[in-house]
Amino acid sequence: MAARPTPLDREHSWQVIEQQRRAIADLLSDLSPQEWEHPSLCAGWRVRHVAAHLAMTPSPPPAGVMITTGLRARGDYNRFVDLLARRYSEQPVGRLVSSLRDHAATRRIPRLTNYRNVLMDTMVHGQDIAIPLGRTLAVPPEAAAAATAHAATLGRPVFDRHRLRGIRLRATDIDWCHGAGLEVRGPIAALLLLVTGRTARLHDLAGEGLAPLTERLVIT
Repeated sequence: MAARPTPLDREHSWQVIEQQRRAIADLLSDLSPQEWEHPSLCAGWRVRHVAAHLAMTPSPPPAGVMITTGLRARGDYNRFVDLLARRYSEQPVGRLVSSLRDHAATRRIPRLTNYRNVLMDTMVHGQDIAIPLGRTLAVPPEAAAAATAHAATLGRPVFDRHRLRGIRLRATDIDWCHGAGLEVRGPIAALLLLVTGRTARLHDLAGEGLAPLTERLVIT
């Protein structure tokens, strides 16, 4: 069974992206130096690195930096993203916050991506920052549903396309489901994190498909 349609069109998506960027900037502006260095939900990344990655999307580095970094990454997409974030994170944290806030409404996107990717990326990375710090960053359920439906279709180099095989996802706070098979149910924001490889909200999820899906995510 395919995901049920959500009312989130391009315009609404950009509105949510702007709102999330501003909320993330507000959260970051309140952090202590120690919290900036706290591990995020992204393996190997501190809060500083996630913030840099988010700030880069509407305000990317110069073309020369992108080309040089691409050569260093040797065609490895994930290494390319990691190298860029680490380089960008070396600037003062205040500049990262102001960049994210100043460009919150910007609809410019890097090549080879689209607004659906940006929506998913912004919401998920906001949680990558907030959850480990014990902060709350709300996400609109309909936007989380659209992002989860999109994430479920993505394969390499971002995700293993087969990770959801034989799994039915069902949200308990919005009329949304995806797939067929063993069920995993819970709040849509928790499902979004699980589909994108995060296990931080497993306590909010249930169903006979939860254990096998979690095992796949850990293995892959």
